[in-house]
Amino acid sequence: MSRLKMTRHREWYPNLSVITRVCESSSDPSGSSVVREVWSTESSFTDHDGRWLGVRGGWGSIKARLHSGTVRLQHRGAAPESFGPVPRSRFQGGSVCDVSVMNNQYGKSQHRFIPYDRPGQRGEGWMDKIGGGNAHRFGAEDAERGGKNWFKITIPHGKKYDKKWLLTSLQNLCPIAFIPLHYSTEGHKVNFYLEDAAAASALCKLTHRVTDSEGNRVAVLMNSCSIPVLKTELKPQDLERLKQCMSKRFDGSQKSLDLNSIRTDPDLVSHNIEMILNQENCMQAVIKIIQENIPELLCLNLSNNKLCKLTDIAELVDKVPNLQSLNLSHNELKSEQELDKVKGFKLVELWLDRNPLCDDFKDQTTYISAVQERFPRLLRLDGHMLPPPICFDVETHTNIPACKGSHFVSNEIQGLIQHFLQHYYCVYDSGDRQPLLEAYHSDACFSLSLPSINHLSRCRLKNYYEHSRNIKNIKDPSAWFHLLKRSRLAVVAFLNELPKTQHDMNSVNVDVNTYSRTLLAFTVSGVFKEADDKLKERVKAFSRVFITVPARNSGLCIVNDELFVRNATSEEIRSAFAAPAPSNCPVLPTLMPSQQEMLPAFSQMSGMNLEWSQKCLQDNAWDFNRAAQIFSELKAQGKIPEAAFIK
Repeated sequence: MSRLKMTRHREWYPNLSVITRVCESSSDPSGSSVVREVWSTESSFTDHDGRWLGVRGGWGSIKARLHSGTVRLQHRGAAPESFGPVPRSRFQGGSVCDVSVMNNQYGKSQHRFIPYDRPGQRGEGWMDKIGGGNAHRFGAEDAERGGKNWFKITIPHGKKYDKKWLLTSLQNLCPIAFIPLHYSTEGHKVNFYLEDAAAASALCKLTHRVTDSEGNRVAVLMNSCSIPVLKTELKPQDLERLKQCMSKRFDGSQKSLDLNSIRTDPDLVSHNIEMILNQENCMQAVIKIIQENIPELLCLNLSNNKLCKLTDIAELVDKVPNLQSLNLSHNELKSEQELDKVKGFKLVELWLDRNPLCDDFKDQTTYISAVQERFPRLLRLDGHMLPPPICFDVETHTNIPACKGSHFVSNEIQGLIQHFLQHYYCVYDSGDRQPLLEAYHSDACFSLSLPSINHLSRCRLKNYYEHSRNIKNIKDPSAWFHLLKRSRLAVVAFLNELPKTQHDMNSVNVDVNTYSRTLLAFTVSGVFKEADDKLKERVKAFSRVFITVPARNSGLCIVNDELFVRNATSEEIRSAFAAPAPSNCPVLPTLMPSQQEMLPAFSQMSGMNLEWSQKCLQDNAWDFNRAAQIFSELKAQGKIPEAAFIK
C-alpha cells in the first residue's frame, strides 16, 4: 500500500488517541482507503487486548500490529471529519465502540472492542454494550417509524450503589436531562427505562465515565425495547398528589384539562410517581378523578403520553358526556380501529397527528373521511377547519313516545299466553325442568344462539357459547345439524343441562307474530340471572320465539323453540329485579269479605289490574293507606312495570 496523502486528525477519547490516514491502494491505483491508528496514552496494548481486525467487504483488510502498542483500524462510519467516500455503517458515528472485532480469516463478528474494559466485566451483557453512535440505530429510525422507542438502561453491579448517588452522578455528566422510569434491581444489576432516544444515547456515552469511591468505573448499557409493562402501584398519597397535579392543569373558565406529557410533570417526578398513562392502573386513576371532580369537562389533552390503545379512555364516553375536544396527538396509536372505541364522544375537535395510524392513509381525503365517519360532528381535525358536516341523525328535544309494551292482539290470546308463560317459567326456574316434557310436541325442535361477541363477553356467556348455533359464525354445515335439538326428549334433556335460572317476570314483554286457529307464534323477551350468581352486573337478556299449536287441555304445545341469549345493557341491569315480582306459579288464596271489597277499590284508585293490586295490598298487610303510599312512591320512581296496568 503506497501513501497517497496523509492527514493527521486527532480525536480524543478517555485515555485514547486516534490518528486518521487516507492512503492509496497498491492493487487499485484509483482507489483509496481510510485507516485509523489507535493507542492508549496510559499503557500499551497487551497480547490480551490486541486482536485481528477485519473490515466491511470490498475494502481490504488491516492487521493489528501485535508486537507494538499501536493498532490500526479501518474507519467504518462516515464521521463528519473523515475523508473520502466510506460505506454507511450499521452503527453511525466514529467511536471505538462502533468498531466490531472481526475474525480476519472468516470475517465473522466477534465481541465488540471496548478499550480498558476489565476482563472480569466482559461477561453477561457484553454484546449489548453500545457506543454513542448507536443512537441512530436504536432511537431516531425507530421513533420515525413509530416502532420501538423505549430504552432499557442497565448498570451492571449497580445494586451496590446508592440510588440517589448513581442517578445524580449520571445526570451531572449527561448533557440531556432524563427521567428514569421503574428503577429496579435484578440480581446485581440495576435497570430503568427511558422514553427519550436522545437522552438514552447521551446516557450510553457515559459508560465508564463515572468512577465510584473504590476507583471502579461504572458501565452503562442500553437496549432498545418495546413499551414495557410496568406494574406501578399507586398509593393513597400518590393519588392525592395526582389529584393536586390535575387540579393545577385544569382551566375552569374553559373547562379544559391539559394532561400533555403528564409523566414528566415536576410535581409527580419530585415524588417519584411514575404516571404512565398506557398502564391501566394509571389511566383508571385519572378517569376516576375526572369522573368524581370534573364530569362537566369539555376539552381533554392527552398528547405525548405514549398511548397505544384507547380501551380505558372509552370509559369516559358515559362519564364525561359533554366532551367536545380531544387531543391524542404525539402518541403511539397504530390502527384507526382504535378510534371506534371512542366514537361515542360528540367531538367537534380532534387531534391525531404524529400517530402511526396517520401513515396508513394514502391521502388526506381518505384520512378525513375515515375520521368523520366516526365523528360526524367534527369541525376541526389536527387544527385544520373541515367542511361543515352533513348529519342525518335527527336531534330533537321532543319526548319520544313510550314503549307500548306487550302486543297480544286480543284479550283471549293475552290470557292464553300469560297462563302458558306463568306455568312454563315456574317449572323452568324451579331447578327440575323434566316436567316441561308436557309442554313440547313429540317432534319439537330447539336451538340456542349467541351474538358475535368479544372474548370478555364470551367469558360471561361461557355456559352457553359452546351450544350456540349462530350460523353466521359457524362455517361447518355438519355443526348446524348437531346443534339443532330434535324431539321432545332431546329438547328437555338439553334444557336440563343449562344453568339454573331466575327470570325477572316484571321485565317480560310479549309480541304476537302470527296467530290462527291452528298456530300461534309469539316472541318473549326479558332478563334473567343464573341462580348461583348473586352479582347484579351478571344479568343476562334473552329473546325467545315460541311456535305453538293447540293442546288437548285448551293450552299450548311447543313445536319450535328458539332461544337467543346476550349480555344485558346498562339500562337493563339497572332496572332488573328492581321490584318484587309476583310468584310465577299462581296461588290464589281465599280472601275475606273485607279484602274482597278493598281489592277492586284499590285497583280503581291505582289503575293496576287485580293481580298486582292484590300483590300490593298483601305486601302491606292489607293496609289501604300504606299500600297507596308505597304505590305512589314506586310509581314516581318508575319501578312499577307496565304489565301491572294491563287489564
